[in-house]
Amino acid sequence: MSEKDKANLLAIFDSCSKIQKFTEEIWDADALFTDEKTFDAVLMNFVLIGEAVARLSEKLKLEQHQIPWTQIKGFRNIVVHDYFGVDAEEVWQIINSKLPELEKGIKEIIEFNSDLNSTS
Repeated sequence: MSEKDKANLLAIFDSCSKIQKFTEEIWDADALFTDEKTFDAVLMNFVLIGEAVARLSEKLKLEQHQIPWTQIKGFRNIVVHDYFGVDAEEVWQIINSKLPELEKGIKEIIEFNSDLNSTS
């Protein structure tokens, strides 16, 4: 894995962790939406995730096809281009149903490639 890909994967992992940390005391979509600082911080980290995905090599994305790269980038585009129309319920659902899977998948990719590099 290239250093660029590794750095972008670490950025994705970091943003996933931040979103989960920011929302650990939020109980539903309404609470998320009314907590403006948290909502803005969460959306910014989704943008950062999308930006990091865009910087990953096509090779890595093809090899790691279990991650929905296109959907992640698409959500980034929604947040950036329709910021005031972002649905808090959709964001809440993504945080609770998709984000843990993404974080786990990214961690596995990083660890697998670290193991490969240490045995070389």
